[in-house]
Amino acid sequence: MSGSRRAPRSSRATAAIASSPWILVAAGVVVMVVLLVIALGAYRGRSGVDTPPDPPAPPLLLPEVPSSSATPTGPVRPGLSPRASVQPTTGVATPPHPAPRVTSRAANPTSPPPPAGMIGRYRVVNSFDGGFIGEVLVRNGTAERRGWTVRVTYAGGRFVTAWVESSEQGRATAIEGGFTYRSGVDVAPGGSATLRFHMERTDSRPTGCTVDGTPCVLG
Repeated sequence: MSGSRRAPRSSRATAAIASSPWILVAAGVVVMVVLLVIALGAYRGRSGVDTPPDPPAPPLLLPEVPSSSATPTGPVRPGLSPRASVQPTTGVATPPHPAPRVTSRAANPTSPPPPAGMIGRYRVVNSFDGGFIGEVLVRNGTAERRGWTVRVTYAGGRFVTAWVESSEQGRATAIEGGFTYRSGVDVAPGGSATLRFHMERTDSRPTGCTVDGTPCVLG
């Protein structure tokens, strides 16, 4: 009797399932959802293990802020000190050690300083047919009274006479082409004596004129 009762129950369940197919569909959907959740969890766990971490961000380099005492005139570049680009504000740069100026102290040839010692200036006072009157102005450039000797020569000619204006006379000696004259009185410091002479048959330009060996200035 018990075997005859169980057979009807299984057939009833089978008949119920066959009459309601949506139950099988719902069960399949649940199984698929469970498998999808398991697969997604496994993928997330693997990606978290195998993926390396992101590299750290590089440090940000900021330019130095120039001090208030030096203001750069050019643009500030990263990594460079602003003090290197500071330009002078005085315009054209000047050298730290300017070259010294060299001035020439050469004497002016038109106005030479008076030399020390006895000096003379030669000139022609008067010219006439066959001769002329010449003059040597002797000046004492020293600080003491001194005597003097004049020597004048020409290219030929004949010496006639010589004398000192307004002073004690000295001694004249004729030489070839000219004469020598030794003073009879000393000349005071800064003072002068005028020697005049008469020459014939020669050109008035001398070949030599000295006072104590110093050449005369031709006037």
